[in-house]
Amino acid sequence: MSHTTGVRGGVRQAQKQKTRQALLDAALVLLEEQSLSSLGLREVTRAAGIAPTAFYRHFRDTADLGVALVDEALGSLHGTIRTTLAATGDSETRIAGTVELIAALVRDHPAHVRFVAREQHGGVRAVREAIAAQLDRFAQEVAEDLARQPETGGWPTEDLLMLAGLYVDHMVMTASALLGADAEARREAARVSARRLRLIAVGSRHWLD
Repeated sequence: MSHTTGVRGGVRQAQKQKTRQALLDAALVLLEEQSLSSLGLREVTRAAGIAPTAFYRHFRDTADLGVALVDEALGSLHGTIRTTLAATGDSETRIAGTVELIAALVRDHPAHVRFVAREQHGGVRAVREAIAAQLDRFAQEVAEDLARQPETGGWPTEDLLMLAGLYVDHMVMTASALLGADAEARREAARVSARRLRLIAVGSRHWLD
């Protein structure tokens, strides 16, 4: 009996997760053409193919759904971004790696990147705060790694956070520039991105001077 109950519970949980993901996926598609503040609950449930009442089993409102999309878009990137941005310095190889990371994010997850770029300064406060919190967390993590590097190991915490914030802001700006760009515009955006990273690296080497 307990085994059967456990199996049924596992099936229900899997179905619940499937429905939740369907809502997130439907919202992301709809948000290609509009902002979250204009997105209607019924519009999302209709696109997901579920009853409107089912929405509330997963999210309080569309703002709550938007916060979940932020987590989906940025939450899994911390390890990769922390390692790549913290390693950025003089090396052309590492600078190229950082630019390629950003380009890959835009190439593989354009809808998520577009959502974050649009809603970072959008009309839904909870989502703006969620994006800001994720970006702050990126900066904190990168600063922790910068503190262990020879070039910046002796820096005050405030300065480490400032440098980390420059890298994170640069990532967001470059991703936005790559969105919807044609091949020539992508190449130019990548070139400018690498030059800006070099400028940040040169400035950081002389900051304590």
